Amino acid sequence: MNVNISKENKTTLIEVSGRIDSTNANELGEALMTEINGGGTQLVVDLASVDYMSSAGLREIVSALKKVRGKGDLRLARPSERVLEVLEMAGLDSIFQIFPDQSLALSSYK
Repeated sequence: MNVNISKENKTTLIEVSGRIDSTNANELGEALMTEINGGGTQLVVDLASVDYMSSAGLREIVSALKKVRGKGDLRLARPSERVLEVLEMAGLDSIFQIFPDQSLALSSYK
């Protein structure tokens, strides 16, 4: 798994690629928490290049959402078909704002 973090105006873009499973989900969680603890309140996690996400990965993004809520939000962009199915099965598609396009997710904060 690779995590690439960049800033788009006041929004933090976190682009994730590869597999997110129990062996590396904590790395994603640490990256998200570092951004939140550093004052990031507008987060977009781009999942277009994630081909697999386990419950450990889901737990990390839900934990980050809980941490940022109240001061900001965490939104998801372009989840792959497999990842979207996992989000839907877990009922998380009703908790997260999910966008089909990275630019829509970024502009949703404006």
